[in-house]
Amino acid sequence: MDKQKLEDIAKKLVVKSKGILAADESSGTIKKRLDSINVESTEDSRRNYRQLLFEASGIENYISGVILYDETIRQLATTGKRLADILSDKDIVTGIKVDMGAKDLAFYPGEKITEGLTGLRERLAEYGELGAGFSKWRAVIELGNNIPTDACIDANAHALARYAALSQEAGIVPVVEPEVLMTGTHTIEEHAEVTKKTLQIVFKELNKYKVHIPGMLLKPNMIAAGLDGDKQSSSEEVAEATLAVFKDILPNELPGIVFLSGGLSPESATAHLAAINSKGVQPWELSYSFGRALQGEALDAWKGKPENVEAAQKALIERAKKVSQARDGI
Repeated sequence: MDKQKLEDIAKKLVVKSKGILAADESSGTIKKRLDSINVESTEDSRRNYRQLLFEASGIENYISGVILYDETIRQLATTGKRLADILSDKDIVTGIKVDMGAKDLAFYPGEKITEGLTGLRERLAEYGELGAGFSKWRAVIELGNNIPTDACIDANAHALARYAALSQEAGIVPVVEPEVLMTGTHTIEEHAEVTKKTLQIVFKELNKYKVHIPGMLLKPNMIAAGLDGDKQSSSEEVAEATLAVFKDILPNELPGIVFLSGGLSPESATAHLAAINSKGVQPWELSYSFGRALQGEALDAWKGKPENVEAAQKALIERAKKVSQARDGI
């Protein structure tokens, strides 16, 4: 393991004013995105959509890395150039989603376990050859009646730690994503309690498997009342609750945190991030790894039509600039 290489990539991903674009939607998820604009999900439509994102002029001013799906890291643009090379030519680090999705946890109704450890060492070696500098693995923790259970948190933390160790062994920075879902009707206090417990167990497992903490990033949820509940948390409440948990749990040697947007609107995700970063300097960089919150407006502007590509790219850059400013506490 080249610790210095891992640390350098991790720091590059959370450099000031920049963050990560999550463009790693699975086949099912990208179909839902394209369905929303009445575009059929085909290899060409998926390629065209991602190509317009990556080719947006000035994207490199706000985006340090892009997480790709297996199909995308292998895909060629309409010009014949690899999509991944479009990114590397802009000095944007290529990332790759390596988990195989969250599946039902046997004997634990309503809970999920993320699969994909089988063959992961070999897949990481191939992704490294394809130019991946970082990887991502998402665990899903849901709040509900008598859940999450310790068994669910433990199983997912174990998988995250093994994934992270294998990534570092391959010279790839792991982005560890234990997502405590923001959907639901929970209070902000309940969300804070489960997020704190989850992070404690995740970092215990990371240490057990000798993961080099300065050579990884954490992709957590913000802490808020459930999005399906009657009372929504203000950005100020989200910032205070989130930072209070992090200060209790997270090691100072962790280089950065790249928040997921977790179903928040682009406006809410941006406002929450700005509030978090307005609280002064923290031991870790506080950045973003947004999917819908960066792409949503661009997708709506595109509508699958070639004549709308320029408008879609403009929408992406406008949102990316706002998120970048929020990342800097502006």
